[in-house]
Amino acid sequence: MRIGYKASAEQFGPRDLLRFAVLAEEKGFDSVFVSDHFQPWRHTGGHAPFSFAWLGAVGAATSRIVMGTSVTTPTFRHHPSTVAQCFATLGDMFPDRVVLGIGTGESLNEVPPTGMEWPEPKERLARLREAVALIRRLWSEERVSFEGQYYKTENATIYDRPAHMVPIFIAGAGPLIAKFAGRAADGFICTSGKATELYRDTLLPNVAVGLEAAGRPSDAIERMIEMKVSFDIDLARAREDTRFWGALALSPEEKMSVEDPVEMERLADALPLERVTSRWIVSADADEVVEAVRPYVELGFRHLVFHAPGFDQPRFIESFADAVVPKLRRAFG
Repeated sequence: MRIGYKASAEQFGPRDLLRFAVLAEEKGFDSVFVSDHFQPWRHTGGHAPFSFAWLGAVGAATSRIVMGTSVTTPTFRHHPSTVAQCFATLGDMFPDRVVLGIGTGESLNEVPPTGMEWPEPKERLARLREAVALIRRLWSEERVSFEGQYYKTENATIYDRPAHMVPIFIAGAGPLIAKFAGRAADGFICTSGKATELYRDTLLPNVAVGLEAAGRPSDAIERMIEMKVSFDIDLARAREDTRFWGALALSPEEKMSVEDPVEMERLADALPLERVTSRWIVSADADEVVEAVRPYVELGFRHLVFHAPGFDQPRFIESFADAVVPKLRRAFG
């Protein structure tokens, strides 16, 4: 069992996030993951530091934690060759401590900085498949001439590569990308707070199908989940803390084509608090949190990355590490 901390790049600036990551290591968390947003979920009070640069600072300021993106998109504003170069450098500097977490992207992040027309899911997944193939070739071969449908390289070389390839974790919420993760990834990422049937009947079975199709054993892939938990001794405060993250409670249909944080913020703020809290485990009781987490562990998730919605992150890190983490480790190993 690994227990991680989610650095909320949409909510805090890079200096604060660095301070939180250092504290998380001091308090015994195993990993720190950060999202890679060009624009946050909301305009007012939002942040969007560049995760690649931030990870270098975290690596230099810590000594033990595993760190990575959850997630970045190596297909539009980031070319896969640049992503490969960046994570080769991070992997060389911080051996066995770096994870490249990737996904197919969101229009909120990719359209504003590029002016592109947002493609359909089929193309986004095809681009991701091609990007993974190119990244791995750049990490393993000396000179790479790649002729894909979407990306091309000519005699490309990454000169500073790690001794071992950086693990690639693939994030997704649908059957096709879960199957692709099973075939090609070192880890699978999803988020909590959705219907149990999604994990039990769709995502994890399709990861297993992908593993079998590729002739890989079940334990060839790490199953990671971002756990949305608002934990505080003051239950009213724990509920109220979730308001900043109202966009998470919007349905895919409600937010699919929204490319402006101002509009995303308007949609999120219109939601009642009851709907906002529905995406979170909200509790003032450590044992209650353990029992709420239990179904995810029983489904097979063994890397739990905890995302807290409040603005006092040191309060969460310290109280969660002291009150909840020991109970999680006793319950699940």
